[in-house]
Amino acid sequence: MALPLVDEPVVRTPRRPGGPKPKGARDLSVTILTIAVAAILLMVIGFPLGGLLSTAFKPDGLAVLGRIFTDTVNHRVVGNTLVLGLVVGVVGTAVGFLFAFAQARLQFRGKRLLHLLAMIPIVAPPFAVATAVITLFGRNGAITTGIFGWQSNVYGLPGLTIVLSLSFFPVAYMNLRGMLESLDPSLDEAAAGLGATKLRAFFTVTIPMLVPGIAGSFLLLFVEAIADLANPLVIGGDYTVLASRAYLAVTGEYNTHAGAAYSLVLLLPALLVFLVQRYWVSRKSVVSITGKPTGTTEMIAAPSIRVPILTIVFALAALIATIYATVLLGGFVKVPGVNNEFTLDHYQFVLAGLGSKAMVDTTILALIAAPIAGLLGMLIAWLVVRKLKRGSALLDFVGMLGLAVPGTVLGIGYAISYNSPIEIFGFEIIPAIAGGSAVLSGAIAIVMVYIIRSLPSGQRAAVSALQQIHPAIEEASTSLGADSAVTFRKVTLPLIQSALLTGLTFAFARSMTTLSPIIFLTTPGIKIMTSQILAEVDSGRFGNAFAYCTVLIGIVLVVILLLNILIRKVVFRGRSHNR
Repeated sequence: MALPLVDEPVVRTPRRPGGPKPKGARDLSVTILTIAVAAILLMVIGFPLGGLLSTAFKPDGLAVLGRIFTDTVNHRVVGNTLVLGLVVGVVGTAVGFLFAFAQARLQFRGKRLLHLLAMIPIVAPPFAVATAVITLFGRNGAITTGIFGWQSNVYGLPGLTIVLSLSFFPVAYMNLRGMLESLDPSLDEAAAGLGATKLRAFFTVTIPMLVPGIAGSFLLLFVEAIADLANPLVIGGDYTVLASRAYLAVTGEYNTHAGAAYSLVLLLPALLVFLVQRYWVSRKSVVSITGKPTGTTEMIAAPSIRVPILTIVFALAALIATIYATVLLGGFVKVPGVNNEFTLDHYQFVLAGLGSKAMVDTTILALIAAPIAGLLGMLIAWLVVRKLKRGSALLDFVGMLGLAVPGTVLGIGYAISYNSPIEIFGFEIIPAIAGGSAVLSGAIAIVMVYIIRSLPSGQRAAVSALQQIHPAIEEASTSLGADSAVTFRKVTLPLIQSALLTGLTFAFARSMTTLSPIIFLTTPGIKIMTSQILAEVDSGRFGNAFAYCTVLIGIVLVVILLLNILIRKVVFRGRSHNR
């Protein structure tokens, strides 16, 4: 017999004196922390964007903006940018999906190796793939010309599509793999019980559940593709996009107003896509983890499905392995693809010659920026999820702008805003930190760029981790008399140490491989590896570039390993993160 539902009066338990404070309640340490975080975000992202916008809307910038809407050449540049974003978004998402589906659903050997191959682009410099593709498949490519005798042209949209898709597909791969592994297998079993074939169940059950992940991956790849600067400079040829056009306006024409105007046009679609991904796609998310016991996903062993998918995946994996083997071996030959005589000159140049300064400078600046970005991401997430009632969405959005704002836009914004001292009422409060007269040769600006570019990964990981932790754990600490700062340091941070580690890892890797904003900020006093690699590629010294890339990848891998040991074995030793 069904029991009638009875509305019971809600009884509110009054808070005990000294007990936990509700979200939004006044807390001096939280107020101070919020002001400090807001001030840092204003410095690293708000002020540079404000400077760029004000420059773009000055008369000279408005004139360039007007020509963007009337000039057919500019129409082609805008069209090239959008086409490149769409093509790379589709191809990169498709590649990521195939890799994810093979890992999560197909039965075969070598999954760990395939996973490692898929993750290499994350720790590699952005144009390592482009340089290797030119060496292998360019006009005098080692494979096209050297083996088959073909005269090929890999420059332009086809080359950019290959390079950017192989560089950015790990984003889609990680996203979709996680979704596929978390899908409840009982859904497929129910479809099979109703008589559906595996193919029909795939298109009517699995794909609809993955739509938010597919759409989110496409949008992220779209933003990454239109924002990339290094690859269009290396392999773009005559295919000009907005990022390279803004770069040429600043560095070739010395016209910062034109650079700001082109950057503004580039910023609009990037921000629009970011907002769509953030608000629309997240609302379409499907809950697939219910906490209820589920069965085990049955791996597909049918040759009719495995063979075609694994053929494509292994072919792509072989291409990736060939490209990175070229990067590794290219540093040991005199002229890769032309004169393959063994030499150590390139590594001598990087490790003991002129290149050693770039290696040391880049590693030191990345090591300074990574802990700041990692800890700042944890603090923002803590304020957004736990402490702030009003303004939490705005703080979260501003913290994520480092992901939405293209690197070219950010770099030009820094070059405009911090090129001269900032004064208030005639008093200099901040000296010039970018340009030729910058203090510490521009190192401060580079660290600031590293922080804002790498902040979102740690922030997102911490937000997700905090949302899974019941607030009662922290409330117990405050009930015992600890203030918010002590609670965060001794209770919250150990609980989200995995998110902190993720933030530190991505922050260091991204700092070491960032180029687009840095190219506008380097000075003769500071050498950055990515900028040096681009200079070597421009000069045709591919051997030096490959040696740089290999050393950079080695440094990133070693530091990530040391970070794991430091965080897990030293910082949080004895304090388990298991919940």
